[in-house]
This record gives sequence, C-alpha cells and structure tokens, in this order.
Amino acid sequence: MRWSRLMARVFHFCAAVSPAALVLWVMQVHDLGLIRTYLVLALLAGLLTVLVFTAFGLYGREMFSNRILFKATVVAWSASFGLVLLLHTMFRVIAYLPVRMALLWYATTLLLLVAGRLVMLAFFQRRIQQGHFVGRSVILGATENGGRLARHMQQNADIASGLLGFIDDRSADRVPASLRPQLIGNFMMLERLIRANEVDQVLMALPAAAEGRNHHYVELLKKMPVQVFLVPEMQAFNFALPRVADISEVPMLVVSEPPLKGWAPAYKRAEDVVLAGLALLLLAPFMLLIALAIKLDSRGPVLFRQRRYGYNQQLIEVYKFRSMFHDQRDMDAQTQTRAGDPRVTRVGRIIRKTSLDELPQLFNVLAGSMSMVGPRPHATATKAADILFEEAVANYVARHKVKPGITGLAQVHGYRGETDTVEKLQKRVEYDLAYIENWSLGLDILILLRTLPAVLSMKAAY
Repeated sequence: MRWSRLMARVFHFCAAVSPAALVLWVMQVHDLGLIRTYLVLALLAGLLTVLVFTAFGLYGREMFSNRILFKATVVAWSASFGLVLLLHTMFRVIAYLPVRMALLWYATTLLLLVAGRLVMLAFFQRRIQQGHFVGRSVILGATENGGRLARHMQQNADIASGLLGFIDDRSADRVPASLRPQLIGNFMMLERLIRANEVDQVLMALPAAAEGRNHHYVELLKKMPVQVFLVPEMQAFNFALPRVADISEVPMLVVSEPPLKGWAPAYKRAEDVVLAGLALLLLAPFMLLIALAIKLDSRGPVLFRQRRYGYNQQLIEVYKFRSMFHDQRDMDAQTQTRAGDPRVTRVGRIIRKTSLDELPQLFNVLAGSMSMVGPRPHATATKAADILFEEAVANYVARHKVKPGITGLAQVHGYRGETDTVEKLQKRVEYDLAYIENWSLGLDILILLRTLPAVLSMKAAY
C-alpha cells in the first residue's frame, strides 16, 4: 500500500511537470535562460500538485476504491494550477505566460491524471482477478452479520481489502453451514497469521450483545501490529446512505437528508429565475396568440387554476392555459384526460398534445412555487387504476422533497400524459426519486435540452 501511494505521488508530479515540455515546444522557445525558468515553474507545479492532492485525501484509502475520482481530481488539479498562477503573478517567476499556453498545460495535465487513474483502476481489477490484494482481511466471528459482510466484500471487490476467511473460536458444527468452507480456524490461528505478517486487517463481526467477548478480543488485538475494525450491523445499510456523520462526536449512519443542501437551493433558485424570465420574454408574443385562440374557440377564462401538491406536500395553485370547456372542467382531476375526451376543446387538443398548455407555469416558477425542472405536480384527487397516487405507490410522497417542475426526468424518458396504471406511476416515481438523489445543475440543463425533442416525439398527452 505504501509503494502504491509513492508511485501515485511520483506519477502526479510527472503529470504536472511533463506538459511544460509540450508548452515549450509549441511556443518554440529556444532561449536557454527562459527554458530554465519555465522548468522551475513546472517543478513548482509538480510539488504543489502532490501537496494539494495530499490535502484532498487522494492518497488515502479512497485511492484504492473502484471509483474514478474524476470530480476530486479536477478540483484538486484546478486548485494546484491556481496556486501556480497565483505565485507566478505575485513573484513573476517568468516574464510572460500566454493564456493559450496556460490552458494547454492545464488540459494536458488533466488528461494525463484521468488517464493515469483509469490505468490504475484497470491494474487493480487485474490484480483482484489474480487474487492479489493490498490489504488481507479476516472476519472475526462467523456470524450472520459476518456472512452479510463477506457477501458484500465479494460483490464489491476492493484492492484494499481481500477476504481470506473467517476466524471463530466456536466448534465447526456451531458455525453456519454456508460459512464453514471459509472458516480458517480459531483465534490462536489468527494470532499466528498476524505474527507471520499474513493478515493486515481484522474485521470484528461479533454481536453487539457479546460485549465481554468483544472487549476480550479488542484488548488482545491492540497488542498486535494489525488494523482492527468494528463491523456495524450490515442490515442498517439497507436503508442508510453511504455516509457517516458526527453528532455530538458520535459517528452515526445517515438514513435520509434534504436533497438540496448548502448553496444548492440558491443555485437552483437563480437558475429558475434566469431561465423562466428569459423564457417569458421570448415567448410572450406566442403566449398572447395562444390566449387569443383559446378565447375565440370557446367561452371561459384563458387560464385554468388548479390546486396541486408542491414542495413538502404543501398545496399550491398551478396555472395552465385552459384546454377544456369551462363548464366541464375538473378542478381536482378526479378523471384523467383520455384519447378523444369530449371535455377537451379544439385548441385544447393542440396545446395539450404539444404541452403548450403548461407555459403559464413559468409564472409559478418566478413566484417560487415551482421549478423549471422537478417531479411534475399532480392534482389532489388523481388516480391510477382507481387508486389515489399516494396509496398506489408507497414512496410516492418522497417526490415532494423538492419543488415540482415544468419538466422532469420522467417526462424526458417517455412518462408524460395519462397515468392509468400503477406500473406507469411506479416508473414515474422511480425517475423522480432518481432525479432527487442525483440532482445537479448539469442534470437540470440536460433535462431541459431533452425536453423539446421528447415532447415532439411522444404521443402520450391527450
């Protein structure tokens, strides 16, 4: 493990330094004094990169995970390069560094860092297939919880922790039959393996109720040169997030948390205000034409207001262009609109088919009750197969952890219009929850870009 970290540091140093040669070649620098100055700046960049990567924890246990660590790499390298430019500006290490050369240096090193990480992951996978691991682990306690941990480790093979087997002081006939093939021996055998440097990690999976035995083994293992971990109840991970938080200095598993934290709500609100404002400015003449067509086609108001569930299960009033005859409107959506529905006007069929009836919801976005992107808001009495939505799907209400949107992940994947079966509703909810769990500004932009072609290609709205 030590050699792997050293090799990673050497590679990162070289990845930061070597593009300087490319910069010199592109700039066709021949002055030896200037070349030496550029090389000093490159060496400084290499040193700062290793220091910043260390500060970001990229040489810790995370380095041996199966994750590509792309985001962490981009942030760490950007911070390193920013420090280099800052020092260059403050102390004028060289007289002039053209912007295009700085960008070339930055991009080349970033490509090298990402390529290096991919090569490292491929090497790790090959070593795992050959049965070689950086850390050799045993599970102390052939228990039901230990069995769950073993299955998890085998399904999520990690170069940092290869499982050798189980250690248990009980007789073999008291060990679950499924775990006996992996039983190595008792604690005396474990001690011999540790003394022979054949075990690096001991994962204690004894029941929490066995406090005396846990304490006994901990006291013995503390005297040996081996890492010791206390395994939590693995069932907890079935409903907990892969994150631990300190509450009053006590580590606790995080089960649930708001999807938008820190500055995220401010970023999303800024996105909504800017995009909704621009859309209204551009579409105002078109919206006036739609309003005129509705007014000429049938009697009644241009806009239809309907109460729907919004953020945190609060009722909001959603605006739409009226698409039904005014005297046949369904304020609570007790009956979903179907193909050939006689309640829909001539203009209504067109604007519903193209989703143009949703345009007034841009005012909802500006007012703050809706967002440009999010789970679609449903009316209070909407049903799927004659079952209320919140009764048809157990986790339906979890959609309301964010503001509802004009468009969403479910809509761009084809789930738009009538939801007449529980299966359709379940798929909608799955996409909505996936959006909530993976929210980012980039995901919002991607959904918005896919909305127009998705609307043009779908035939689900009546």
